[in-house]
Amino acid sequence: MDDAKGLRIVMVAAEAAPYAKVGGLGDVVGALPRALEKLGARVAVVIPAYGDATAGAHPAAPCREVPGFDVTLGGVTEPAGIFHAVMPESGVDVYRVASRRYFARAGVYDDPATREGYPDNMERFVFFMKAAVGLVARLTPPFDVIHCHDSHAGLVPGVILENYDRVPALARARTVFTIHNLAYQGVFPREALALAGIAPRRFYPGSPFEFWGKVNFMKAGIALAHAVTTVSPTYAEEVQTPEMGVGLDGVLRERKADLHGIINGIDYGEWNPVSDPLIPARFSALRMEGKAACKKDLLESFGLGATAKRIPLVGMVSRLADQKGFDLVAEAMPRLARLDMQLVVLGTGQQKYHDMLRDIAARYPDRVAVHLGFDNALAHRVEAGCDLFLMPSRYEPCGLNQLYSLRYGTIPVVHRTGGLADTVVPYDGERGTGFSFPDYTADALLRALQDALHAYSDVAAWKRLVRRAMTRNWSWDASARRYLAVYRKGCDEGAAW
Repeated sequence: MDDAKGLRIVMVAAEAAPYAKVGGLGDVVGALPRALEKLGARVAVVIPAYGDATAGAHPAAPCREVPGFDVTLGGVTEPAGIFHAVMPESGVDVYRVASRRYFARAGVYDDPATREGYPDNMERFVFFMKAAVGLVARLTPPFDVIHCHDSHAGLVPGVILENYDRVPALARARTVFTIHNLAYQGVFPREALALAGIAPRRFYPGSPFEFWGKVNFMKAGIALAHAVTTVSPTYAEEVQTPEMGVGLDGVLRERKADLHGIINGIDYGEWNPVSDPLIPARFSALRMEGKAACKKDLLESFGLGATAKRIPLVGMVSRLADQKGFDLVAEAMPRLARLDMQLVVLGTGQQKYHDMLRDIAARYPDRVAVHLGFDNALAHRVEAGCDLFLMPSRYEPCGLNQLYSLRYGTIPVVHRTGGLADTVVPYDGERGTGFSFPDYTADALLRALQDALHAYSDVAAWKRLVRRAMTRNWSWDASARRYLAVYRKGCDEGAAW
């Protein structure tokens, strides 16, 4: 169906799988363009070229259409190399912006040696945004929509308005800004505007760029883009409140008419237990035998022995951070360890949670096992081999792991917030797809897990719950159509954004 036929869209982001991925942003920018292409759009992606763009599993070649060009940052000139590739299994053009000074290093945002953000992140991403706009201005034919993702692309609408308002290729384009996680706003000294080539007169109290005497990339994107989206309907409502707005709730309330909550999808080409090459046995909602084999394999991999009685295996695959609810896990752990369940955790992040999880695994070796690090293949095996998946996030803009879990018949237990509230329907014995708890407390988490364990004890009812969860459709198709509606609203002649 050619819903998007003739529409040209370019996405500007810090990540896009499979080229660069730290979290959910990379998954979205890797999948949404392909879904839009299937609906008839022509889509391109612009990201930084971390490391060596010509090496690795997905090498690129120097771009013939737009050779490299210079970018000026506050009077200093830095060359931008442009490399081109085509996203696998698609016709999506991927342009990678290279810089020896800013991107020829191992990390994306953080230095792997220190696990802290690079001290020159302000300059790195201002360079990227200016180069991205310069690239888009040079590509032909011109784009209808410039879709910017998170703070690392937040100044793009401002750079266009300040420097390219008389360039027809950019002046007619509509800008869309997506908030993936409002907590990471890109707040820097006001010198960031000088680097971006934005006049000092634009910086004043209450302006799109000013935030308590500093420049806020996220605020600029929200205030200046023609439309703003977040990654779930509930999160779109939450960020307009003082409790969840992280200082930008007032700006978001002002954009309420142009603010859209669109739930993320998942790539069923990658996340599908029927065809997943990374799991030891395949299975489906109608043929579940392979899931038992996946559970046996996972227990062995984590060094947990099988138990004499039928008890559930609970999984967590997560960034180890305050947001993800590990403070609740620590508080609840002495009581969790007494429940008839086993727990496996895969993730990396804050050192305090590395230490905490090592200590918990040492104290409960027959109940808890951890793997500290990022391992995509093991993440697939956790989703396939577990019975339950725990996501006690303090807040969660969308979340993807609960969607993967539903697809693999691994029933999610979640804190009822953001996208988790939108995608996990509470189980009532007959209907629903998972378990949730409204209050962010260890007691509430324990009650939800106890409810899940009680449901697990009824073998027949549990099979029905698993089959119902696996047949829910969370593919990108519906989400892509909602994005198209936002694009079309802005591109229709006379649309008032």
